[in-house]
Amino acid sequence: MQVTTEVLAQAAGNINPGLAAIGYGLGAIGPGIGVGLIFAAVINGTARQPEAQGKLQTIGYSTFVLTEVLALIGIVVYFIASNA
Repeated sequence: MQVTTEVLAQAAGNINPGLAAIGYGLGAIGPGIGVGLIFAAVINGTARQPEAQGKLQTIGYSTFVLTEVLALIGIVVYFIASNA
C-alpha cells in the first residue's frame, strides 16, 4: 500500500485543533529541556574557568538560538494544523 501526498494532506486537514495544541505542548518540552541544559553548562563552565566566560556565553547564546528555532517551527506547524 503506497501512501501519497494527497492522503497525507487530507489527514493533516482533519486534525482537531485541541489535538494540535497537545502536540505542540509535547513538542515544546524538548526545547525547554535543551535551553536549561545549555545554560546549566555555561554556568558550570564559567564557575570552573572564569576567564572563558565570554567565549562560553557566545557559544551558549548561539546554541540557545538553534534550540529555540525548534520551538518556533513547532508553533508554525501548530497553526498550520489547527487552521487547515
